[in-house]
Amino acid sequence: MHQTNFLVREPLLDPRQRVVGYEICWQQLSSGAASTVDALESLVAFVAAHVHDDARGWLLRDKILFLEAVPAMLSTDALHNLPPERTVLSIRAAELANPDTLAAVQGLRAGGVGILLREADLARSGSRLSSIASYVEVRFTGADVGAQARTYAALKQSTVGMIARPVSNWADFDACAALGLDAFVGKLHLTPRPSTDAKGLNPAQTIIMQLMQMVRQNADIAQLEAVLKRDATLTYKLLRFINSAGFGAGREVQSLRQALTLLGYTPLYRWLTLLLATASTSGYSPVLLETAVVRGRLAELLAQRDLGKGEAENVFVAGMFSLLDRLLGIPMAEVLANIQLSEDVVTALLTRNGKYGPYLALAEACELNSDLVASLARMLKLSPLDVNQAHLSALSWAQNVAA
Repeated sequence: MHQTNFLVREPLLDPRQRVVGYEICWQQLSSGAASTVDALESLVAFVAAHVHDDARGWLLRDKILFLEAVPAMLSTDALHNLPPERTVLSIRAAELANPDTLAAVQGLRAGGVGILLREADLARSGSRLSSIASYVEVRFTGADVGAQARTYAALKQSTVGMIARPVSNWADFDACAALGLDAFVGKLHLTPRPSTDAKGLNPAQTIIMQLMQMVRQNADIAQLEAVLKRDATLTYKLLRFINSAGFGAGREVQSLRQALTLLGYTPLYRWLTLLLATASTSGYSPVLLETAVVRGRLAELLAQRDLGKGEAENVFVAGMFSLLDRLLGIPMAEVLANIQLSEDVVTALLTRNGKYGPYLALAEACELNSDLVASLARMLKLSPLDVNQAHLSALSWAQNVAA
């Protein structure tokens, strides 16, 4: 499939700051009705091919995909390759004035596909809304909250979910949550939640940092085992990871020594990086953690072809660490003072330059709908198809890590 465009994702959060789904779109759509239809049909086909597997099923687990739609593509065959209960098509309310479009939408709804209405007149839609849409988009503004509250209260009596946009700061997020809205779209996945908790490393993170230092220095397994034994939770998590189907050890691993021997130093370091992020408490929000995991994996996949698997693991660490200051609630300089990292990783983190930096910068640009995506991909000699396949693969991988 020849591609000239790049995928962009935007997470949708629930009131508990968890990612409930992703809005996936092309970075820019070609102008013209025919090219828009072709582009949106190709988007559905591409996404369906990469997040659904005949053997493993839906690779995004409990996540819902939100995809833009226009009337002419509502019957595209590729829609049948997406699980209807995990698929939501977003369409402008004005399009439903056409009886054929309305009939097509009602047919999709009857088949279990979700419909998100954009630009709907909520005051005039009334009781008919729930027969057409599963979600409506709400343009949230901080003004006239009383009037908005009355409109939302009426909708809350129905089965229609409300998705607020744009929600660009945590104060607006809290206001929307208080008004009973169901999900939120904005740039909150890159903004740490203000926290009154003490900043810095908690006891679990301190031990993980110590283990990471020891792995970097090739400490022997008996020493690593002695430190791990000080934290029963870490030991449990390591054994559970080794015995997971994803790792595929092939036999039950019951001792720490056996686990450490089987895992090896580079994968152990990578696992500890993940663990460090998940053990964070101050400024913590689930969306920030999921973004770090996707970013780390995407940067790693982008680097594998040119740098090889071993070096790409270091790019994964750089990707994960690039959000660690926000996850821990401390400045990046303090994070770097607490852990000894290779010079290449430090350069990537501080300047996005060096051997690893451009891969990290490209993974970040994919989160921001940034014009830098194309130029960074060109510099790294990566095609749009290379980047897009890696992007969806990283998204799927992150769901399995979370599980």
